[in-house]
Amino acid sequence: MSDAVHVVCPSCDAVNRIPAARLADGPKCGQCKSALFTGKPLALTAANFEKHIGRSDIPVVVDFWAPWCGPCKMMAPQYEQAAQSLEPAVRLAKLDTEAHQALGARYNIRSIPTLAVFKGGREVARQAGAMGMNDIIRWVRSQL
Repeated sequence: MSDAVHVVCPSCDAVNRIPAARLADGPKCGQCKSALFTGKPLALTAANFEKHIGRSDIPVVVDFWAPWCGPCKMMAPQYEQAAQSLEPAVRLAKLDTEAHQALGARYNIRSIPTLAVFKGGREVARQAGAMGMNDIIRWVRSQL
């Protein structure tokens, strides 16, 4: 079963092993039975950030944002639409840097919104500034 990938459940944070060929078949979590892919960005916290970044075999794109940020608010619906197009090949997630300042500082987030692509627990690309849905999709795909 070498073609299996690990996917972290957006509902209960359990790590699931799914055959790669079945990712698009609407897999459910073995623990809580929730859908593993919802077509929406996952809200990350200090408690679940490491698990989703480090244990997922699919790339995770994190939108570092804050509730007071105008460009972040403008980009949010575009980012949500991009999630519908990019899943299940990529997990899109959001991290509120106001609520989780230590993580923002750890990743040296200087401006928001900032998108960062993580593969295998490591940041591999970063892009600052608000983007439209097509630009988000194009940029993410260019990093894979």
